[in-house]
Amino acid sequence: MICRVCDSAKLELALDLGQQPWGNNFLTKEQVGKEPFYPLRVVFCHDCRTAQLDHTVKKEIMFGNHTYLSGMTRTLDNHFEKVAREVDARFYSNRKKKSVFDIGSNDGTQLKHYKELGYEVLGVESSVMTAKIANERGLPTLNKFFNLEAARELNRKFDVINASGIFFHLEELHSVTDGIKELLADDGVFVVQFIYMKTAIDNLAFDQIYHEHLLYYTLETIEKLLERHGLSMFDAYLSPIHGGSIMGFVTHKEKVKKSERLLKMLQEEKDARANEFSTYLKFAKDVEALKAREVGYLRAAKKAGKTIYGFGAPVKGNTLLNYFNVGTECMDCLVEKNPLRKGLYSPGMHVPIALESEVEKLPDIYYVLAWNFRKEILELNRPLIERGVEFHFPITPK
Repeated sequence: MICRVCDSAKLELALDLGQQPWGNNFLTKEQVGKEPFYPLRVVFCHDCRTAQLDHTVKKEIMFGNHTYLSGMTRTLDNHFEKVAREVDARFYSNRKKKSVFDIGSNDGTQLKHYKELGYEVLGVESSVMTAKIANERGLPTLNKFFNLEAARELNRKFDVINASGIFFHLEELHSVTDGIKELLADDGVFVVQFIYMKTAIDNLAFDQIYHEHLLYYTLETIEKLLERHGLSMFDAYLSPIHGGSIMGFVTHKEKVKKSERLLKMLQEEKDARANEFSTYLKFAKDVEALKAREVGYLRAAKKAGKTIYGFGAPVKGNTLLNYFNVGTECMDCLVEKNPLRKGLYSPGMHVPIALESEVEKLPDIYYVLAWNFRKEILELNRPLIERGVEFHFPITPK
């Protein structure tokens, strides 16, 4: 393959998580054992230094009808409200007519908050089910894959373009980025939110690597992509959402100078050697050690007669379970809030999913796969903790 960002052939294996199903392929009982597996490997480009997967599961397979709903957690809903208010206050508070286009808009949770601030809103979402949910909520959403052709069909400009956690998903990376430039007003702002690979490495959050995430950006590497398409990031900060995500503010190249805090973060990346191949090799060894520790913990708990439920059924949890090779011999079920996953089974390890509201018998241990919502989980489950239920977090953000 060639690099997804710069077309270089100088790619080298950094981390191999084995053969895995794509993580959002939750199964019916009849589908169990029939799901396809694919390589899950991270390679490093020695030219632009972008970490990326070397195998692509086609977007039509992964995103045509997935079950993820962004409105399921209070933390994420609050985050999206904060983003909308920040963008409006910073750039458009004095403008009466303003518009936002959300790429990968899911169930419309982000758009909802812009609409409340008086924006004309439009989303684009590839999943049939989630686009339908958004439209039923009065949040106009196109059910299609976004790229340059789709942008030209719209034939308009937007003050704000938002991409929350999808800019690393893109099979048509360069067409989508050209589409963003096509739709962005001359003084518009592209708000890009992505898991920060520097923080993921610091946290050993290897489970954020899965087939939907084709690219793993740092500030340096995403800027190389943006500049190739006549765009540039002018400001950014690190948000705690999803265990550590960059909130990046982008506009047309050479329109705005880079902020002091962005320049500082870029220097911190350099000082930490965040874009060095040696850092990724150390990460791979640390992930192996984490696996040994956590599998040992689970086996010891089962040997002691303890009941273990997985808490949450996020996509990243399936990376973890499949890499650890942990299934129903350790974990009775995965407990979820999302009603779309009721009665399904996790891909690969085939752990059954139960709704949190329907669980009758408490476990001794909740093994928290949705660790990125740690604060909310601990707050909401304080009564269970007081009753002696252990909440174990395999990954704890620093």
